Amino acid sequence: MEDLPEALLTEILNRITMTSDLNSLSLVSKQLYKIEGNQRDAIRVGSGLCTATKELTSLCARFPNLRKLEIDYSGWIAGHGNQLDNKGLSVFSSHCSSLVDLTLSFCSCIDDSGLACLAYCRTLVSLRLNSAPKITSVGLFSVAVGCTSLSALHLVGCEKIDSVEWLEYLGRDGSLEELVVKNCKGINHHDFLQFGSGWMKLQKFEFEGKRGTYDCITGDVVYDSSYDAHGMDLYDFCCESLKDLRLARIETWPEAGLRVLLGKCKALEKLCLEYVHALNDNDMIALSRSCSNLKSISLWLNLQPYSSDVGYCETRTSFTDNSLYALVLNCRMLQMVDLNFRGCSPEWPSEIGFTELGFLVLIRSCPIRVLVLNNANFFDDKGTKALASSPHLETLELILCHAVTDVGMRFIAHTPCLSNLTLRMCHNVTDAGVAELGCVHKLDSLVIEYCGEISLEAAQGVAKSVHYSKDWSDALMKTIGLGAY
Repeated sequence: MEDLPEALLTEILNRITMTSDLNSLSLVSKQLYKIEGNQRDAIRVGSGLCTATKELTSLCARFPNLRKLEIDYSGWIAGHGNQLDNKGLSVFSSHCSSLVDLTLSFCSCIDDSGLACLAYCRTLVSLRLNSAPKITSVGLFSVAVGCTSLSALHLVGCEKIDSVEWLEYLGRDGSLEELVVKNCKGINHHDFLQFGSGWMKLQKFEFEGKRGTYDCITGDVVYDSSYDAHGMDLYDFCCESLKDLRLARIETWPEAGLRVLLGKCKALEKLCLEYVHALNDNDMIALSRSCSNLKSISLWLNLQPYSSDVGYCETRTSFTDNSLYALVLNCRMLQMVDLNFRGCSPEWPSEIGFTELGFLVLIRSCPIRVLVLNNANFFDDKGTKALASSPHLETLELILCHAVTDVGMRFIAHTPCLSNLTLRMCHNVTDAGVAELGCVHKLDSLVIEYCGEISLEAAQGVAKSVHYSKDWSDALMKTIGLGAY
C-alpha cells in the first residue's frame, strides 16, 4: 500500500462512504492514515469524546480540512463521562479553520461564553442549536455579530433565548437564507416581525410554538370567519424569495402576526400549517393568489370556534371548500397534499370545513402525486373511485379513514400510477380488500399498521416490499398526535 500513488489512494477513499470502513482502512498504513484524515470533512462526536484540551487539539490536527462537525449528547448520563464544555468548543473553533456547518445537540455544559468562541469561525455558514439549556440571547447576539457568513440558523428547545436583538441584527445584515425556530418558549411568532429586510433573502422559514400549545380548543374566544388580514398593509416587508414555510402551534388572533406571510410569498413552493389558530378562507385565498408555484401543502387542522354567516358560533376546522377552490384556480402545479384533521368525529361531518365534493375538485384539477389523508371523515369509497381516475397519483396514505372499505380498495387498486400505499388504523378494510390490491400486481410498497381486520398472510406478496404491524408504531403515534413531534 505504501507504494501506491497518493492520487490512487485518494480515489480509493473517495469510493468508501461508511465511517467504520474509513476508520479501519486508516489503520492499514501511515500514508492512508494521513490521506484519510486530510480528506475527511465531516465527523460526529458525543459521549465518549475525550474533552481534554490536548486530545481535542490532536483530533483537530487529525482532520485539518473539517467542514462539518456535529456534537451530540442525546441520551447522555453522568456515567458516560464529561461533556464538551466552553474550553473544548473554543479548541474546535480556533483550530478548525474550514468549519462551515456546526450542530450542538444536548450540550448542557456550553453557555454564552462558549458560543462567543464561534466568532473565530469566519467561514461558519450553518449553526444548529438543539436543546442548549444555557444559551441565552447574549450568546446568540455574539454569533450574529461575529459569524458574518452565517446563512442558516436552527434553534430547537433553547429555553433561555428571549429578547430579539440578535434577530434584529441578522435582519439588518440580511444574510440568512434559512431560519428555523422550534419549541423556544421565550420567542413569540410576533417577534419575527422585527426581522425587517432579512425577509427579502430568506428562502426557508419554520416556526413552531411550544409543544402542546394550541393543539386543542382553548378558552371561549370565537374567531371571526370573515376577518381579512390581507386587506390592509399592516406590515411593510418583502419575502419574495421564500420557498419553504412552516408555521405550527401559534395563535394569530387578535393581532395578525405571521399570518400576513401567506399573502406575501410569491416564490413559495412548500407550505405546512400545523394547528395554527384563527386562520380562515381569506388567508388561503391570499396565499393562492400570490403562490402560483406552490407544489406541496400540508394542513394539520383541529377544531376551533368560528362565527358563522348567520350569526351563531360553529366549531369546525379552519378552512372550507372556498380554500380548496382557490387552490384549484391559482395553484395548478400542486403535487403533494397532506390533510390531517385532529379530534374530528365521524359522527359529525360538519366539524371538517371541507366536503368530499370540494376535495374531489382539487384532486381532479391538480397533478397530485402524493396524497395523505388523516381522519378525513368526508372521504369514503366514492372518493376512492375518483382517485382511480387520477393520472398522476403515485403515493397514497390513509390514516383513520373509517369510511373506506374493501370496495374502496378495488378502486384504489386500479389507480393508474399508484405504486406506494399505506393503510394505518383503517379498520373497515379486510383481507378481501387487500386481495383486490394483489390482483393487479402494481404496488412497489405496501405498509399496513394497526388495521385490525387485515392479516399478515393476506398482505404477503401483495407488493414488492411489504411492511406489516399489528402494533402501534412511532409514525402512527405521531400522525394521531400521541407521540413526540
